[in-house]
Amino acid sequence: MAGEKFLIHGGMRLEGQIAVSGGKNAAVAIIPAALLGSSPSVIENLPDIEDVHVLIEMLRALGARVEFNGSVMRVDPTTVDSYAPPAHLAQRMRASYYLAPVLLGIFMRAEVPMPGGCNIGTRAIDQTIKGMTTLGARVDTLGGVIDVKSDSLLGAEVYLDCPSVGATVNTMLTAVSATGTTIIYNAAKEPHIVDLANFLNSMGARVMGAGTSIIRIRGGRPLHGSNYTIIPDQIETGTLMIAAAATGGDVIITGAIPTHMEALSAKLLEMGVYIREEDDLIHVRSNGRLRAISVKTQGYPGFPTDLQQPMTALLTVSTGSSVVTENIFDSRFKYVSELERMGARIRVIDNTAIIEGVDRLVGTSVHATDLRAGAAMIVAGLLAEGETVISGVAHIDRGYERLDHKLNLLGAMIERVPE
Repeated sequence: MAGEKFLIHGGMRLEGQIAVSGGKNAAVAIIPAALLGSSPSVIENLPDIEDVHVLIEMLRALGARVEFNGSVMRVDPTTVDSYAPPAHLAQRMRASYYLAPVLLGIFMRAEVPMPGGCNIGTRAIDQTIKGMTTLGARVDTLGGVIDVKSDSLLGAEVYLDCPSVGATVNTMLTAVSATGTTIIYNAAKEPHIVDLANFLNSMGARVMGAGTSIIRIRGGRPLHGSNYTIIPDQIETGTLMIAAAATGGDVIITGAIPTHMEALSAKLLEMGVYIREEDDLIHVRSNGRLRAISVKTQGYPGFPTDLQQPMTALLTVSTGSSVVTENIFDSRFKYVSELERMGARIRVIDNTAIIEGVDRLVGTSVHATDLRAGAAMIVAGLLAEGETVISGVAHIDRGYERLDHKLNLLGAMIERVPE
């Protein structure tokens, strides 16, 4: 919620067992896709986060009937009567533009405000536009609105210049309403791309190859409603793993998918962290100082850009000099100055941060500049001496379900108080 801050009393060791919530990045793609059904869908294991609540408001504004109890959502799309979600809602989250291809499929028309979300650098939508226009849409972005029209959508070959998650999702959502076969080359491979494909297939779509660089979609609606359970949150899992390592902790994370975490697990092992994996759980145990490493963010299955910030916070107290290279977004080191206020020694040169490990961080007042930077501030606060005050908690609530509460169950001391 807006107007709140966290008070973290540092130095507490995390111990115990905690369940991970449903995936944010899967949820924000699957919820809009539910509008493509000719009957209601029930989506389970959703995270109770701000982005989901904003999407509910947008769907209701479009005429859909939506019920949500905190983890299970029922979406009835049969009453949708508008192709233009309100601007004040769309600008509160990045994934609002996933509504554009969905509404295009329903009405052959969509007017969706340009997306908002975290300010972490240039996030162009040119590849999304390329996908839509290749399939027969006319796209205009004047006046801060994605205005899309089409007389008919036809399957085609779409070559993405880079494996963009957003462009892959939007092209998939356009293609299921197109006549004929669409092939997406250089597609993103992230787990939530696979989850979206599985959801669309459960509605009667024919999507093949998700999780590889070539996705084939045989289009043609109508689709029907579905009962579907979304995957656990890869980034929340990683954040909890990093927090356990940072505090010299001993934590078992349940309801996770270990194969989604291999890039992070490999780096934590390299630092000297004990990792054990078994079915749907990950056991993380850490003792003493950790070794410095090098990290480069990449598309899946590489190291996720969304874990770069909390990982950097962990590396501030590792032994030696670490190098973190951000290859996805061009302004994702804005939070570094906040870590420096706590005593971190970091030099940023272009897209690379060089981190000289220090003996300790010291608590002070810091600000969460975006969602994952907020996670970095929490990790820093957990391992710092004294009290850390984090403002900008609304950013954190956008993508993590009660992260403060979950960490407190493991032994952290985090208070949520009014600004």
